[in-house]
Order: sequence, then C-alpha cells, then structure tokens
Amino acid sequence: MHKGTTMEYFKKMTGGAKCPPQVSISEIFWSWIGAFLGIGAVCYLHFNFATKADMILIVASFGASAVLIYGAPKVPLAQPRNLIGGHVLSALVGVTCFKLLGANPSFAGGVAVATAIALMHYTRTLHPPAGATSLIAVVGSEKIHSLGYLYAFMPVAAGAFIMLIVAVLVNNLANERRYPEYWI
Repeated sequence: MHKGTTMEYFKKMTGGAKCPPQVSISEIFWSWIGAFLGIGAVCYLHFNFATKADMILIVASFGASAVLIYGAPKVPLAQPRNLIGGHVLSALVGVTCFKLLGANPSFAGGVAVATAIALMHYTRTLHPPAGATSLIAVVGSEKIHSLGYLYAFMPVAAGAFIMLIVAVLVNNLANERRYPEYWI
C-alpha cells in the first residue's frame, strides 16, 4: 500500500453517515410483542414438550433472528427466505464441518462460519444469526453433536418456522408494518 491508499484506508474508518432516526413508540411496541411471542412460543414448546421427548427446539442464534424479524422486518436479511434458508443451510454446513473437521474445533468453527456465509451469499439467503447456527453445530454440546443432520430440522428449521409464523401474524397487526416484503 502506498501512502495515499493508506490514508484513504484509515479515513474509511471514520464513518460519515448519520445515525438512523429514532423509531416510533409503536414500532418499539410491536417489536417487543413479536419478540416476546416468538421467542416465548419456541421456549414454551422447548421446555414443555421437546425436552420431555429428550429433544431440543431452541438454539441461541434465534435471539438474534428475533431482532431482525420483529425489530427490522423490512430488511432483506429478515425475510422468510433468509430466515429459514439461512438457518437450515448454515446448520447443514456446521454439521458437515463438525463431522469432517471436528477433531480441530478452532479450524472447524472458522470453516463452518466462513462457508455458511459464502453459501448464504450464493443462494441469496444471507441471515447473520445463521452464522451462529453453523458455529453451534461445531462447538455445541454433545447433545447437539448427537443430533447429526437432524439438527438442521429439529431444532433449527422447526424453531425458525415457529418464529416465522409469529412474525407473519404479529407484524401485520400494526398498520405501519407489512411482513414479509417477499417470500422467495
């Protein structure tokens, strides 16, 4: 890098755009209701049914998905294709990386997240929380590892689908909201 390029590089780090405007109280209310009902439904089913059948229905990355689908329902990363496709694809990538590279979890985790991002870009299903879903498949508990490829369907697809149903129902209750913006 020559001097001019170095200065330009560091100048990019100063930002330049303005902070987004404050959202309305109504927007905050509907985001809260959606997240409460969506995560609450998944947690309720997890603790009252899934665990009794020695199954799992929730993964930590769903918390971040809730921020997108209930808090920012218009953004492309929050659309159903991204929510479901991103999580399922990333779960499959994570399980594959664990099976092939699990002896070296540091390497397997890096490969899983990087590959999940690349495939989500390629399939137009980019959903940032799904990166964590791939990582959970690698660094998760023995119970997660014992699921193998079932992890992609239960808990990942099932839990994401429950959250999607709640997002469609709740986000469309508010006059100023519409969800989804598109399905496929």
